[in-house]
Amino acid sequence: MTTLGARMMEIDEGKVAIEAAIGSQVLQQHGAAHAGLAFSIGDSAAGYAALTVLPPDQEVVTAEIKVNFLAPARGDMLRATGHVIKPGRRLVIVTAEVHAIAGDQETLIALMQGTMVPVAP
Repeated sequence: MTTLGARMMEIDEGKVAIEAAIGSQVLQQHGAAHAGLAFSIGDSAAGYAALTVLPPDQEVVTAEIKVNFLAPARGDMLRATGHVIKPGRRLVIVTAEVHAIAGDQETLIALMQGTMVPVAP
């Protein structure tokens, strides 16, 4: 998260939002943010959302996550919002939406769905 310049912007039960600026260090060859940035903050937002519904002595790891990229990530920053769909003791089903933000315009650029597994720290 530090390497990407990402920061947590919102934390609620079952929901976490993370933002990261689109700087020159994360651009791909066509001038949009690299998919790796969108995937990383989406995965983190979904994972932290899962943590909000678990006991404080547990961590999570991603078992699997699928991403659909919908549009180029152009703008000033990306915002990933993770949501818990179904909490459980063994599996937590999550989603994340990633938006590119340019001024006051937001564009949905990626949808993610995955499974987090609670683990001991």
